[in-house]
Amino acid sequence: MLAAELRLPRADGSLAPYVPSGAPRHPLAPQPPPRSRVAYAAAHVVSDPRSPIDPVLGGTIDWDATLAYRRHLWSLGFAVADAMDTAQRGSGLPPAAARELIRRAAADARAEGGTIAFGAATDELDHHAVHSLETIERAYLDQCELIEAQGCAAIVMCSRALPRAARDADDYARVYATVLGSLKRPAILHWLGPMFDPLLAGYWGSDDLDRATETFVAIVRDNAAKVDGVKISLLDAGREIAVRRMLPEGVRVYTGDDFNYPELIAGDGERHSDALLGIFDAIAPAARAALAALDEHDRARYDAILAPTVELSRHLFAAPTYAYKTGVVFLAYLNGFQDHFRMLGGAEGARSVVHLARALELADAAGLIVDQQRAAERAARVFATAGIL
Repeated sequence: MLAAELRLPRADGSLAPYVPSGAPRHPLAPQPPPRSRVAYAAAHVVSDPRSPIDPVLGGTIDWDATLAYRRHLWSLGFAVADAMDTAQRGSGLPPAAARELIRRAAADARAEGGTIAFGAATDELDHHAVHSLETIERAYLDQCELIEAQGCAAIVMCSRALPRAARDADDYARVYATVLGSLKRPAILHWLGPMFDPLLAGYWGSDDLDRATETFVAIVRDNAAKVDGVKISLLDAGREIAVRRMLPEGVRVYTGDDFNYPELIAGDGERHSDALLGIFDAIAPAARAALAALDEHDRARYDAILAPTVELSRHLFAAPTYAYKTGVVFLAYLNGFQDHFRMLGGAEGARSVVHLARALELADAAGLIVDQQRAAERAARVFATAGIL
């Protein structure tokens, strides 16, 4: 099939021609890390479609392809944030596989000279049950010990168990003080909003975001020596900017706002956010080119590069936001980073073919499709599974 022959399914049931935009606009050549910002790309995992383990039971990871994608991100100068939401933590990645991912990716980072940090979670606990604070602390400490044993920093993720166990903000303060106090190196604290995981509603002890913010910031202040930074994933630029002003000197904000990342990373002249973003998995070449422009103080070029990626990101992260991983993996498949579109937990079925068709168009418009002919052929295979020939 020629790229120009591909027909894209639309919401009204019609088929529209795919009009390729031209050659990709951003190089894939190796580059050093950006100078003006710390930039983590949260990386996805590649499933093994030949595994006899049913996807609904978690499936199996294709370790070669999974680690190869991390090497791709390192080659572009990114640090990698691993074993987190983008890697389907809590949505397909079994706890035992998360531990194996930490060990394998850390070893690869050492061999490649790449920077990597890992999510520390409590996913080995049954999130349907009510656990004691001591049990939650032990689950966190076990994860942090594993991560630090690899010579890596922890990204302390929100615990699904805590909203069920904590009576008030003081219980959150207690758990985080215990966990952070155990660490040998500063960690990143992650505030993941309920749009990414509905089971995290009411985190920090309140559904009132102002009160939750007060608790979050107080925990950071009380443990500042053990906090490298905070990752805020609320899709609320105003709140992130407010938190930037409230944090102790030297504590970074790593934006996790996949809707508003260009202006948050650029900053307001006084403060800026660094980056720890799932969308960087999908837009890595463009993001690296934009950061290079920012290094050169070329704000106009930075904005011009990232502007077309924002519509793509808002599409991929549209409600239900937690399904964004499907679009990320679809684009990795189109661009040849894996040879199939299968996911842990069967998550390839979380988005409609209409959604996926629009993702292809928007990625192409942003200069992110490496080979349009290959992408068209692969997209056609996916659409064919929905009876679109």
